[in-house]
Amino acid sequence: MKKIEAIIKPFKLDEVKDALVEIGIGGMTVTEVKGFGQQKGHTEIYRGTEYVIDFLPKVKIEVVVKDEDVEKVIETIVKTAQTGRVGDGKIFILPVEEVVRIRTGERGENAV
Repeated sequence: MKKIEAIIKPFKLDEVKDALVEIGIGGMTVTEVKGFGQQKGHTEIYRGTEYVIDFLPKVKIEVVVKDEDVEKVIETIVKTAQTGRVGDGKIFILPVEEVVRIRTGERGENAV
């Protein structure tokens, strides 16, 4: 199993969520986060004073999937989250050793 973490632009969340549900992803965790990469933030003026916003609002989507579903999930996220502009985000894939469903005690892929 793999854990897929995708950092995307907030306005793309509903589109990505709907696309993942459409391909059979039954659950996900979504967190509002802030960060920067190549985008490097931007400068704003507030009441005549200029200041730099280093950390930009993003959304992190986390899903745990079977190994055979990883590529399909990655392709779906890229296709739906991509705008073609700097700051579209990143996807991280991490190994998952074990999953336990608290309610039933199921383990492994059955618990996903």
